[in-house]
Amino acid sequence: MAETGSERIAAAFAAARDQGRAALMPYMVGGYPDQETADAVAEAYVDAGADLIELGVPFSDPLADGPVIHAAATAALDAGATLDAVLGSCRSIADRAPVLLMVYANMVLARGVEEFASAAAEAGAAGAIVPDLSHEESPPVRAAIEAEGLALVPLVAPTTPPERRRLICATADGFVYIVSLVGVTGERGELPAELSKLVDAVRGEATVPAAVGFGIGTPEQAERVGEIADGVIIGSRLVRAVGEAGGPDEAARAARTFIADCLEAMGRESSRGVR
Repeated sequence: MAETGSERIAAAFAAARDQGRAALMPYMVGGYPDQETADAVAEAYVDAGADLIELGVPFSDPLADGPVIHAAATAALDAGATLDAVLGSCRSIADRAPVLLMVYANMVLARGVEEFASAAAEAGAAGAIVPDLSHEESPPVRAAIEAEGLALVPLVAPTTPPERRRLICATADGFVYIVSLVGVTGERGELPAELSKLVDAVRGEATVPAAVGFGIGTPEQAERVGEIADGVIIGSRLVRAVGEAGGPDEAARAARTFIADCLEAMGRESSRGVR
């Protein structure tokens, strides 16, 4: 029997843990700045050794995303990006690394929950992250996604009340996506001092790994977050590098180099280790 998406995600975190580090999950905008470059970047992520990949589906109103990713999503849509095209990118790499589709609820509902879940599974995705789907509204989406053997990954933020956080963690599948700060995605000079406390709380309440995203933009920050969390998610820094590159080859090279630098930094002996 083929592994489920949840099993593939768990295996990726376990493999990184066996190497003495947190799992690295780079994010990319599907179809950005064009399909050829996006496909080259996806291949670069795999080649560089990413443990998991977060593949964003461009949307016209990405409310969780800051200016870099918002602009990239707009450019990708202008270049003709579609959900089906992004699923094609997923299909091309899904047998080599677990792919999590980052998709806004409008696109899931517009396609139809069951049809979206079926299409994601056919493309080889391991799961989906739907940042604007509330916990209360998630059961039908979760049921359809889990019926296809995929994981619906929930998010918690610094502003999530403790009781609500416990409810989210109790039903979490795949991993818990911890939003490190209040605000939208984007590089930050410093990470919140209270992040460690939030990560500890989630790790104590969930039975799946805890991965941190938002605001991580350097190998040094990836190393620090990897010392307290099970996974490190990096988005805007990589999206910016792709946008500044001169073409598919340059974009792939920039992505590959940055991911390699992060993995090297995260591979150092941690003072706290990972779970």
